[in-house]
Amino acid sequence: MKSCPSRVLFSSLLVLSSISFSPITSPSNAWVTDKNVAVAMRDGVVLRADVLRPKAGGPFPVLVYRTPYGKEEALKDYTTFRRAVERGYAVVVEDVRGRYASAGEFRPYQNEGHDGYDTIEWAAKQSWSNGQVGTFGLSYPGAVQWLAAVENPPHLRAMVPAMTFSTPENFFYAGGVWDMSWMEWIWNNIAYEARIKKNLPGPKTYKESLAVWKDVGPKMQDTLPLRDVSELKGVAPYYFGWLNHPADDPWWDWCELRNKYARVHAAVLNLSAWYDDNYGPEGAATNFAGLLKARVQEGHPQTSLLLGPWVHGVDETAKTKSGEREFGQHAAIDYDDVILNWMDHYLRGMNNVEHAKPVRYFVMGDNRWREADSWPPVADPTPYYLTGIAAAAHVGGLTTKAPTEAEEFTAFVSDPANPVRNPYASSGAHDYRRLDKRADVLTFDSAVLDSDTEVTGPIKAEIYLSCDCRDLDLWVRLLDVAPDGTVFNLMSPGLDVQRASYRELKRGRQLLSPEQIYEVTLDRLITSNVFQKGHRIRVQISATFFPNFSRNLHNGELESVSAKMQKANIRIYHDVAHPSHIVLPVVPR
Repeated sequence: MKSCPSRVLFSSLLVLSSISFSPITSPSNAWVTDKNVAVAMRDGVVLRADVLRPKAGGPFPVLVYRTPYGKEEALKDYTTFRRAVERGYAVVVEDVRGRYASAGEFRPYQNEGHDGYDTIEWAAKQSWSNGQVGTFGLSYPGAVQWLAAVENPPHLRAMVPAMTFSTPENFFYAGGVWDMSWMEWIWNNIAYEARIKKNLPGPKTYKESLAVWKDVGPKMQDTLPLRDVSELKGVAPYYFGWLNHPADDPWWDWCELRNKYARVHAAVLNLSAWYDDNYGPEGAATNFAGLLKARVQEGHPQTSLLLGPWVHGVDETAKTKSGEREFGQHAAIDYDDVILNWMDHYLRGMNNVEHAKPVRYFVMGDNRWREADSWPPVADPTPYYLTGIAAAAHVGGLTTKAPTEAEEFTAFVSDPANPVRNPYASSGAHDYRRLDKRADVLTFDSAVLDSDTEVTGPIKAEIYLSCDCRDLDLWVRLLDVAPDGTVFNLMSPGLDVQRASYRELKRGRQLLSPEQIYEVTLDRLITSNVFQKGHRIRVQISATFFPNFSRNLHNGELESVSAKMQKANIRIYHDVAHPSHIVLPVVPR
């Protein structure tokens, strides 16, 4: 699933009563630190930040980092702050509203636009600041940058939002399906500090939360309706607020980025990875493309895209293995250098990235980096069609030849009470060979490849289906089958699912008519992978993938408000009139 499966790597207990709200200056060999500096927001709420700055000289360009996980922990766990000060930056590390030392009510993401704007502009006006401000951070600290940037703070010059989103449609939901990892994110990373502030029972540290999750987590995930997860009611009222807004609710526009790129004038480096949480690689590619379009009249669009082979997290960018898949020594990057080189260029005017190509991505299988002037690379969009599964077999075909049969389908039964379960709790590449034994998972394999086949870029699946139900979720997973039988996934769950009733999201929810054939399109899949000679390309279809994402009840009722489940008989068509297929961007070699 996701690293935690969450949007953060760590957090720990901060004893609130020990915080001093008077700024304390702590000298070191190279810099001074002003602790718990007051930063007033436009509504009068005071946030608290630690400010690191070089001992001598100034004024300095400023880097702002905003976090819900505790500024004290960030300063201990990350080296970027120290290295930034050593390069001549002042650094503002701030607890977001309602977390740790900062006042106010914590409502994830919803206050970060205005609060981020106010913090950036506050930093620009300080005596130690030269008015040139940049932002950086990964996951939640990446998201806050975008939410502030679309408010267009005048002094924001550069930003590096890493492993974050572009749209609530692929963040809170994915293809209309609720992302279940929010439960674990809240429980492990947010709830214990809220219990301390509210004097509520339950775990009070990160370690305690992890230990208790082993027992309480499965119970929470199995709970229906979703709004009945009692374990979060005291510590996370916002979670239930989210559930009140289905995927097609215009309420979510407050965190929609795709219609706001023209408001952003900072230089943006978009960074993610193929095994990042589902929103990451799509978010980076979408945000990059959106900025290019918004800045088409500008001589230099001042945006770049970096996509590696890692899972979610800062530390992961220094590793060469994602899950069970090894990519070699060149897969790792120096995350701090990437950020600070970008800032050096756009905040300090250093000519250090002028001649670099704007796109850099890692080609899995080849295990090498490629630089390009644009994304996606030139490729041949190649349809691979599903073919039938014979009665005595359990695997169908995947071929570039369009079907000729007049009527053909493969059927399976989906039972939300017995969903397809992800056997892995961690992110990254894993061996999914066992899933093809399930009767509710349809598997389609290509012939053994007689040459290396590179697939790089966005991927689209077009599947024709019918059901005796009112709604279903369609999972179309792309995998790489090695000669020894290993079956690796190529992305994290969530890019490869679409709820049928939300097949045209802008038109709202449209329930299915039983037995009618529908075309359902999935267009968020993305990767860069070489299927090597001797391998096979695999597509797997199911109606559940739990507990990563919620279960469709099949009766037309939403799982947020109902617990009533029913089995569904689903047909996947692959005939001349209904040629179900996946379109792979095959790069000429």
